[in-house]
Amino acid sequence: MRQICIHEDSTANDLAPLAVCVHNLFGQLPVTARSKNKRGVRVEGGRVISMDYTGPFLELSIAENRVIHDRPPSGVYHGIPVVVSPIRIDGEPVAAIGVVDVTGSLDLKALMDQYASLQKQMGYELERL
Repeated sequence: MRQICIHEDSTANDLAPLAVCVHNLFGQLPVTARSKNKRGVRVEGGRVISMDYTGPFLELSIAENRVIHDRPPSGVYHGIPVVVSPIRIDGEPVAAIGVVDVTGSLDLKALMDQYASLQKQMGYELERL
C-alpha cells in the first residue's frame, strides 16, 4: 500500500508528493516544505528543483508553531511575500509548508489608481466619439 506519512523526521522524498500537489493546486506558485529535523523540498515550474531545501520562515514556523505572512530577509525568496504554515500532529509542529503569497504582493492602491486612470482615459475617448 502506498501512503504519505509526515512526521518530525520526514525526508524531502516524503514531503515531495504533498509539495507538488499544493504547487499544482495553487496554479504552480512556488512551494517549499521541510520537516522539523530534516531539510526538505522546493518546487517551481511544475517540478521539484531542490531536495535539500530550507528557509528562514519554514524554520521559524516550526520553532514558533505559527502561521507566518512575511517577506523573507534572506534566501531564494528574499523580499517576496510568502505564507508558511506548520503541519501539526496533536497540536505540535512536525513540518512546515510555504507558498509565495500573491495577495501580499499586490499594491491595491496602485492598482486602483491605475484602474481610475484607465477609466478616465476610456471615458474621455468615448466622449470624443
